[in-house]
Amino acid sequence: MSEAEEARIIVGGKEYTYPVITGTENEKAIDTRSLRTDSGYITFDEGYGNTGSCESAITFINGEKGVLRHRGIPIEQLAEKSTFLCVAFLIIYGKLPTQKELDSFRAKVAGAANLHEDFKHHFEGFPPNSAPMAVLSSMLNSLGSYYPEMSSNNREQDLEHFDLTAALLISKVRTIAAMTYRMSNGLPFNYPRKDLRYVENFLHMMFTEPYDAYQPQAEVSEALDLFLLLHADHEQNCSTSTVRMVASGGANLFASVSAGVCALWGPLHGGANAAVIKMLEEIHASGDDGRQDPLLDIARTLEKAALEDEYFIERKLYPNVDFYSGIVLKAIGIPVEMFTVMFAIGRMPGWIANWKEIAESSQRIHRPRQVYVGPRQRDYVAIEDRT
Repeated sequence: MSEAEEARIIVGGKEYTYPVITGTENEKAIDTRSLRTDSGYITFDEGYGNTGSCESAITFINGEKGVLRHRGIPIEQLAEKSTFLCVAFLIIYGKLPTQKELDSFRAKVAGAANLHEDFKHHFEGFPPNSAPMAVLSSMLNSLGSYYPEMSSNNREQDLEHFDLTAALLISKVRTIAAMTYRMSNGLPFNYPRKDLRYVENFLHMMFTEPYDAYQPQAEVSEALDLFLLLHADHEQNCSTSTVRMVASGGANLFASVSAGVCALWGPLHGGANAAVIKMLEEIHASGDDGRQDPLLDIARTLEKAALEDEYFIERKLYPNVDFYSGIVLKAIGIPVEMFTVMFAIGRMPGWIANWKEIAESSQRIHRPRQVYVGPRQRDYVAIEDRT
């Protein structure tokens, strides 16, 4: 091995040599997996910002250069030429589907949209003002109870049912989301329709009223499909790495994606697009803009500033997908409190694909180390002697 292909760590007067791993996009990583065994030391990397937790063949991101590729295919090409379900297939199975494969995948998703009638009782157990992400996480975990053969925590058995489980989750997550919205607004639930495509069916379940069927405009459906496509997978972010962490312990797919929802719920992760709307509304309330579509006008002004102002350019601060997606969702009629749920619907294929990578590998359970900074050993003090 040449000098360029290894790294040396000198600690405690001893030198340890470790190989360098090179990814297909030429990213470099020092393989320190045996460091603790060799030396008794661990690396300290709070937040894992410099730590590679896995090798993955799903998604490549270079945020500084604005690069996002799924299985090697640029997001720009996928956004222009593909659909959410087609990209979901690509992410999960590693290749673009043939027409026959895509038709079969769509049919599985369409056929799995309905929920067991007993699920209505689960919704009745939540207060109407419950946080939608709390409902979604609970429901996804409960869903596994209705499919014990798919949620056995027996890795071999769960993988045998993987194709149907994946289609089922991609389908039912939007049904649960729509029912959560209807519940919070005191509206009757709408049954899914097999004659509608993925996004149209979701919008129907969300917005159809008795004797007044919702008919989405093509532009609305296309915009929402693109939103889901753009969120399908973003590499090892907080929620995806959470899914992999849970999966590494042998947990089934339902439990793992439910944990992903909980991680996504946090405002530092999934709440970014809602924060954009809040920011724009605050700017509008302060009297910044008085035109007919104030939030969109303000957003365009901020976008122009970010793309042209030296302060933003020097620091590489540009509007990202969260900046635009919040405006799109609000225009469609999705309430702000449902934004993170929409994110979860889009991210489901990525979570599923990452669970599959873990399930099909021989990776050991994920177990990060820590640097303990608490009290040293001390004796127990009886309650009467405590001060």
